[in-house]
Amino acid sequence: MNRTWIVAVLTLAAVAGLGYVHPFGNPRVEPPKGPGTLLKGAKMPADAKAVLITKCADCHSSETRWPMYARVAPGSWLIERDIVEARKKMDLSQWEEMPAEKQDVLMAKIIQEAKSEEMPPIQYLALHWNAKLSTADVRALSMLGKSAGGSEAALGGAGDAARGKMVFEKRCTGCHAMAVNREGPRLAGVYGRKAGSVAGFTYSIGLKNLGVTWNDVTLERWLSDPDLVVKDNNMSFSVPKAEERRDLIAFLKQQQSID
Repeated sequence: MNRTWIVAVLTLAAVAGLGYVHPFGNPRVEPPKGPGTLLKGAKMPADAKAVLITKCADCHSSETRWPMYARVAPGSWLIERDIVEARKKMDLSQWEEMPAEKQDVLMAKIIQEAKSEEMPPIQYLALHWNAKLSTADVRALSMLGKSAGGSEAALGGAGDAARGKMVFEKRCTGCHAMAVNREGPRLAGVYGRKAGSVAGFTYSIGLKNLGVTWNDVTLERWLSDPDLVVKDNNMSFSVPKAEERRDLIAFLKQQQSID
């Protein structure tokens, strides 16, 4: 065997061996629990459930289908890293074991990321182009908010402003502040204000022309699902749980305008 062949064999052996090294953790050690465990007990529309299982389960569950190239380092390391992180954020195989509160938070995040096209990530789509969410997929996932929170009928009863402050800090401060415009408009004085009217903020055309005033009913509709209020909007997040919407509205009522 000449030197070239020796080098080639040793190189292949090294690459194969590195495929069994797991610098970011080894998601392969978790045995599959079976397709029947995916979203078991989930209270969500069948269409949304089907999209999550079809488009998300490869990374976000123990039912990962490992392609041949997932054994070739260093690419295998990146794949394993992404799957480890994906399961930490949301594991569809463990849905039934999650507290209801965590399920609601995850459903809200799913809606947000689907509408903003944050998921699936670009590196995954490069190899799995059919995992891209279609318009119908996004529409189906948007209905997750209905499964967790109900509708205007859930408005009954006064919200708790103290709890609403915690909801605001947990769900809203990524884009909004009270006193200044950020990715979203400032929210001080939003209750009783006409939609699309904060000076210096660039609204979508649809929201600017909406012509409603923010009150209990309109905020309830908006927070439940912005797309049902106006199609052309830039808010990719919702508050799926009715109690949290009531509390958040109670908190926003107390925030006086700074104008």
